Amino acid sequence: MNVVGFAGFSGSGKTTLVEGLIPALKQRGLRVSVVKHAHHKFDIDHPGKDTWRHRQAGAFEVVVASENRLALIREFEKPTVQSVHHLIAELYEGVDWVLVEGFKSSDLLKVEVWRADSGQPVRYPDDDFVVAIATDSPGQLPQATLRPVLDLNNVNAVADWLVDNQERFVYRSELYA
Repeated sequence: MNVVGFAGFSGSGKTTLVEGLIPALKQRGLRVSVVKHAHHKFDIDHPGKDTWRHRQAGAFEVVVASENRLALIREFEKPTVQSVHHLIAELYEGVDWVLVEGFKSSDLLKVEVWRADSGQPVRYPDDDFVVAIATDSPGQLPQATLRPVLDLNNVNAVADWLVDNQERFVYRSELYA
């Protein structure tokens, strides 16, 4: 399994890039999973639905499955920070790529997503885990870099770069156990 992170500030285009990479990698015959960091309380089921009712009744975990999908909802009794490695361990093992959105401070190799018009600073000068920059404004990068600079608006080129460099992204779970 190959794992790559996508880090950048809100509004930089991370979600749009990841959303485009999923079909681009699938078209190459690859199975893709995503791990997404949420910054706030979120919900995936809705009041009145069975899974919501089970959670409201106090279930620690609710697994709902059909012939087409499975979802696991786990309620933590107190705030619990899950590392990206814990979340990757939850995934099905038969996947080729895991695209990790967020977790910008993680120790995963990552592509920084940056737009000059965001007004946000870049991370790559201070983050050794940034291995490439995806941007729509390469001429405005505030610091020169030897890292590859990828066209944020060319998803197929980013997918090609990932596949061409996949040996760099092989995930070794034993390093994080």
